Amino acid sequence: MPFIQNPILPGFNPDPSILRVGDDYYIATSTFEWYPGVQIHHSKDLANWDLIIRPLNRKSQLDMRGNPDSCGVWAPCLTHDGDKFWLVYTDVKRKDGSFKDTHNYIVTAPSIQGPWSDPVFANSSGFDPSLFHDDDGKKWFINMLQDHRSRPRSFAGIVLQEFDSAAGKLVGPKKNIFLGTELDLVEGPHLYKRNGFYYLLTAEGGTGYDHACTLARSRSIWGPYELHPEKHILTSKDSPLTALQRAGHGDIVDTPNGETYLVHLSGRPTTQLRRCVLGRETSIQGARWEDDWLYIKNGPIPSLHVAVPGVRDEARYWAEQRYVFEDGLHKDFQWLRTPEPERIFSIENKELTLIGRESIGSWFEQALVARRQTHFSFDAETVIDYSPTDERQFAGLVAYYSRFNFFYLTVTADSDGQREILIMSSEASWPNGSMKLPLADAFRIPREGKVRLALTIRGRELQFLYALEAEELKKVGPIYDASILSDECGGHQEHGSFTGAFVGMACSDLNGTALPARFGYFQYRPVHHGSDRYEV
Repeated sequence: MPFIQNPILPGFNPDPSILRVGDDYYIATSTFEWYPGVQIHHSKDLANWDLIIRPLNRKSQLDMRGNPDSCGVWAPCLTHDGDKFWLVYTDVKRKDGSFKDTHNYIVTAPSIQGPWSDPVFANSSGFDPSLFHDDDGKKWFINMLQDHRSRPRSFAGIVLQEFDSAAGKLVGPKKNIFLGTELDLVEGPHLYKRNGFYYLLTAEGGTGYDHACTLARSRSIWGPYELHPEKHILTSKDSPLTALQRAGHGDIVDTPNGETYLVHLSGRPTTQLRRCVLGRETSIQGARWEDDWLYIKNGPIPSLHVAVPGVRDEARYWAEQRYVFEDGLHKDFQWLRTPEPERIFSIENKELTLIGRESIGSWFEQALVARRQTHFSFDAETVIDYSPTDERQFAGLVAYYSRFNFFYLTVTADSDGQREILIMSSEASWPNGSMKLPLADAFRIPREGKVRLALTIRGRELQFLYALEAEELKKVGPIYDASILSDECGGHQEHGSFTGAFVGMACSDLNGTALPARFGYFQYRPVHHGSDRYEV
């Protein structure tokens, strides 16, 4: 079989849940505060993947207004019971401090393209739910248990309970079937059945550099569960120099020919500070069965190069993307939190109009539309038509991780209404979320006319550029440290930031008058750069 290079889903695509139905493979990944919720990719060969749907796309399914950064949709699980698709997910309303508010739901669909149902509430006792369809027709709901009394950790084990699909609720006894190992932070459970054994695959060690996949088995679904001879079947925790770090949170799939693969999240840190700008990505590993135990080929350390049935189309990965706004918003783009996108953007006259709402970084309603950064080095460009009247109205091009971490090239105005170019930078501003002050010097531009805004990222170096109509792009502002747009600098410690860098367009009107900004196109151009490690 040909070899491909990991990851298979580059950029922010964590917590993969994989499913095969016939000859079709599907992977669902977490989207956190980005709307619509859950990304589902499709493949025929495990090498080439296409984003086909984000199923949580209406208010009755998901409303994340007010959800803090890195909350929202955690760890979806996608399954099929022979009749229809099932998707379970958590909507996290709070994760920091003494408590976590984690509401778990189930939606179904006759086809992967939908229509996806309104959600059925399952429980709120923990997060990372999954659904197992046993061969006797029973359905089992499993998720980690959150115990706020436990210190220093509140991860209290994996809980199992039957789900009655006809009644639409959990029924019968529930039991804590697995407490995890000394690595701690047990989460992300998936159940499987093979040769009379139930297998429980979990994630442990947090989402940082001690992350791992842990496997256990039992003859009874209720346990007790015996640990794998290696305990952790996949981890890079003891191999700090391997290409794929933070390896864990996996799921298993068999090909039609009987080969077994494990997909898992991973990170590719850059710089000596080990920063994962592209967030947690989805990788794949070949596996084998021996003595009714699953082993990762060449494991437990994850391999950068893996043999799969297909040959990847590398040209597509490196293709320039020029987005025009004609037939709706391209599937690569998402926005933040709100299920009412008509309040933050519209598309008409071949332009994307962003409606000025709250400040950039708001947890409620901000007009920001962006796509994932999927390359270590790239160029981005847009053109804006915008007429602000004062300094409380601003719009432009943004490289964004969270409310605490962004770089924002804006068109704004001074108090007299004179238009100007101004760069806003948060520069790793945790814990107060303030922009780096003083701001870079603003300079005046004509009161009317379109403005081209651009940025280049080469590894950790970010440079903004701008141009008036009919002029060439020229540099503006200093070189910024793009590596802070990473999980490690996302406003929390190692285990608290879960997304990845985005690049896109934004518009704010702090006067509350909803002044719009119009964008004519958006361009994303990947760039090969000598300092980038492990380019796909």
